[in-house]
Amino acid sequence: MSKLYPGDVTQVHGIRVGQAQNEKARTGVTVVLGPREGAMAGVSVRGGAPGTRETDVLRPGNLVEVAHAVVLTGGSAFGLSAADGVMRFLSQAGIGIDMGIARIPIVPAAVLFDLAVGEPGTTPDAAMGRAAVTAAGKGLQQGVFGAGCGCTVGKLVQNALPHQGGIGSASITLPEGITVGAVIAVNAVGDVYDAASGKCIASARMSDGTAVLAEGLLRGAAPAPYQMRIPPPGTNTTIGVIAVDCKLTKDQVTRLSDVAHGGLARAIRPSHTQMDGDTLFALATERVLQEVNFVKLCAAAQEVTARAVANAILSVQG
Repeated sequence: MSKLYPGDVTQVHGIRVGQAQNEKARTGVTVVLGPREGAMAGVSVRGGAPGTRETDVLRPGNLVEVAHAVVLTGGSAFGLSAADGVMRFLSQAGIGIDMGIARIPIVPAAVLFDLAVGEPGTTPDAAMGRAAVTAAGKGLQQGVFGAGCGCTVGKLVQNALPHQGGIGSASITLPEGITVGAVIAVNAVGDVYDAASGKCIASARMSDGTAVLAEGLLRGAAPAPYQMRIPPPGTNTTIGVIAVDCKLTKDQVTRLSDVAHGGLARAIRPSHTQMDGDTLFALATERVLQEVNFVKLCAAAQEVTARAVANAILSVQG
């Protein structure tokens, strides 16, 4: 088995992560907490079946430019309520945009569908969101924790068992001293590949243990007994956060979230399908204020995204 890629998103200055989960219900929440004053934030939604909250506020041209936290959660649309608990916690701590009569934290969120693997009647709520943000710190557990608790991958093969997904993270520090990190909850309809080796590390398996790759089905190269199934829209989704500790403009951080999807495409095949709601956020915490090589930064964002996806699987295989 391959070793985990090094680092995690909390190596980025100003970033902390908290997680909470219900292991019996196989669902959970991962909160990425930015600096107290917030981080410049952007978002890119590429999947055809997203479930999100407060994404429009992050688009260039709108008044608000920062986010104070990002919530990644299971529970499908029900899980969006976890962001309420995070908002209340931050507001009570005096964190948020000062509106005179109250501070309003900006807490975007994205959901994934895990209702089929645990107890569908039990989903993340405000209490779980509050528990996750309360636990925020440096370092995070990877695998079946937080939003990764009920994740699965490899769901295109009829009558096959999907592979366990999870939450993964990785980071790279560039020679200029800028750290780029990613945390990704991997709940994809496609298979997962290690981008470095090109090997498939998670796919559907038949009851006898035979691995069947989605690519073979899609290209007509799979053995005759195996057939493709199309899961219902919205029953998958890979969601995550890319973070950097340099200063970026609103347009740049939005572009960073956009190009980071290239890392998903390298690691998940197929990605961004109509059955997935793939959504990536980007945060810039502004420790490094001088001008950066943005091309190099984008390339690093793609790399850490691909590594984080692989780590989500490698942590489960442990």
